[in-house]
Amino acid sequence: DLVWLTIQRPDVMNCLSFPTLKRLRMLCAELREDLSIRVVLITGSGEKAFCAGADLKERKTMPKERVPDFVRNIRAVMDDVEALPQPTIGVINGVAFGGGTELLLACDLRVAAPHAQLGLTETSLAIIPGAGGTQRLPRLVGRSRAKDLILTGRKLDAIEAERIGLVNRIAPEGRLRETALEVARQIADNGPVAVRAAKSAIDEGSDHPLAKGLEIEARCYERVLPTADRLEALAAFAEKRKPRYAGR
Repeated sequence: DLVWLTIQRPDVMNCLSFPTLKRLRMLCAELREDLSIRVVLITGSGEKAFCAGADLKERKTMPKERVPDFVRNIRAVMDDVEALPQPTIGVINGVAFGGGTELLLACDLRVAAPHAQLGLTETSLAIIPGAGGTQRLPRLVGRSRAKDLILTGRKLDAIEAERIGLVNRIAPEGRLRETALEVARQIADNGPVAVRAAKSAIDEGSDHPLAKGLEIEARCYERVLPTADRLEALAAFAEKRKPRYAGR
């Protein structure tokens, strides 16, 4: 029901190299097709870093003509994560800078350890966020706050990140994994088709005027009407028991 995607490069703060990006894209393609998976949790290996962004050592030695291809790939990974039909939870086990924060922005929800730090720090390296940061951050926290973070390149702690809506929950000390799993199980206990339809309605409708958004919601609602899960929910309610959803 639940799957963990863990970036396994703790020796370099789980930063994103070309092979890592290609592996992530391949895994996203597999996950997209497996609707028995109800929630995807994304984290980094170890306790220091979720993901410190692009692998700058690799970037430094990369031929100039390959850099645009790298940027396209890192952007595509974020798009792949955002496009997963299942809900995704970014589990922030440490620092998440640059592309690390952009990966979190592509997730549906974010749960942070108390020592987590986030930031779109690209302008301090004389570049800009190039994997969706300038577009997803203002949509999440508002345009003015996004400009504050992107133009200064400053880093923020978990408390500020939660206060501005960048993080949904801060886990108690030492209980990050358990807290993230608790959120994931609350989602997984619900009707899987309904959860995917609700995610789709929010994602598709949010960038449209209200009238168009309501049309999209109605279309997504139609997806749940013929499901066996909906009938199971009604039966479980009448019989005063917990529903057993099959995802169809």
